[in-house]
Amino acid sequence: MKIQSTKWAKSVALLALVGVISSCGTLPRVGPNKKEIYAGSVQQSGDAFVVSVNDRVTRATAVTPALGFSDKFKNAGQLGSDTIRAGDTLGITVWENVDDGLLVTEGANAAILEEVQVDGSGFIFIPYAGRIKAAGNTPDAIRRIITAKLEDQTPDPQVQVRRLAGDGSTVSLIGAVGAQGVYPIERPTRTLSSMLSRAGGVAIEPETAQVTVIRGGQRSQVWFQDIFKNPDFDIALRGGDRILVEQDTRAFTALGATGAQARVTFESQTLSAVEAIAQVGGLSTATADPTGVFIMRNEPAEIANIVMGRDDLVGAQRLIYVLDLTQPNGMFMARDFSVRDDDTLYVTEAPFSQWSKVISALTGTLGAVGSVTSAGDAFSDLGL
Repeated sequence: MKIQSTKWAKSVALLALVGVISSCGTLPRVGPNKKEIYAGSVQQSGDAFVVSVNDRVTRATAVTPALGFSDKFKNAGQLGSDTIRAGDTLGITVWENVDDGLLVTEGANAAILEEVQVDGSGFIFIPYAGRIKAAGNTPDAIRRIITAKLEDQTPDPQVQVRRLAGDGSTVSLIGAVGAQGVYPIERPTRTLSSMLSRAGGVAIEPETAQVTVIRGGQRSQVWFQDIFKNPDFDIALRGGDRILVEQDTRAFTALGATGAQARVTFESQTLSAVEAIAQVGGLSTATADPTGVFIMRNEPAEIANIVMGRDDLVGAQRLIYVLDLTQPNGMFMARDFSVRDDDTLYVTEAPFSQWSKVISALTGTLGAVGSVTSAGDAFSDLGL
């Protein structure tokens, strides 16, 4: 009976070993290996071009988002702080040298007209002076017009015109700023940088902050830091401008034998492959294959043709860029290669990692077989 139990246990062990060996191709892993990726290349009748990264490839693919204000935004001159616009509000005071004047009541020496708003056509109305064109004039020019119209009716009138902040000289700031709201364009806040400062600055990381200015039906965008690097981008503001500050939304996906598998946002305006790897915690020291770092993207036809040395490719092409970090210049290539929005960074597992899994599976199976054999011996000893 014991002989039969031993034979039965050996048979189970043999079947288990065969099962493990036959299933080595389906052992748990993070994704395809290098051989499988190359098998999907166009060169192997697949649908993606597999390209080793070199200096020529890094130059051809070094495309960064070009942000900057258009000439129409940059060439707009600063508004004079005294220029009146439709929607502005004026404060007007009139002194008359008579006891009972046109506007001044008995016992008073001045008539104060507060909050006289410039209408949509650019006019204001002053009693006895009539309808006066205010938009496009300075407060002093409006003072002279009112004086000229009143002096025929009252002796030596004295007029003062003050410009108050009004709807016609404001901009709105929204998004990631210290204090969202509507702000008047005043002498200290005629430019974009000064207005952002007035609103408390940006409330996100300046390196990846983007500023959009919407003026009528036009809009233009710039990196926040470029406003201070390039004086041309510190544009003059116009009444009604809308300023939006928001975080850069570009991101890449990291998969495979890296420190983390996730969709990761850019932390800088430009991002290299080395920086992308660092953002996800580097390569896994236990499983990563440094010869199998892949960056996958849909490349525009104009760039794909340059990379592949062709001129017949039409439409976006699937390209898989290969980085071998073990090469003498491998780290330099990774430092110079630019990662772009929606790229996929994938690192394959080292062959040793797969062998470790096979051995682990085998030893685990043998341990289970040993337990079965021991159990068979115990039953045999009991005479069962």
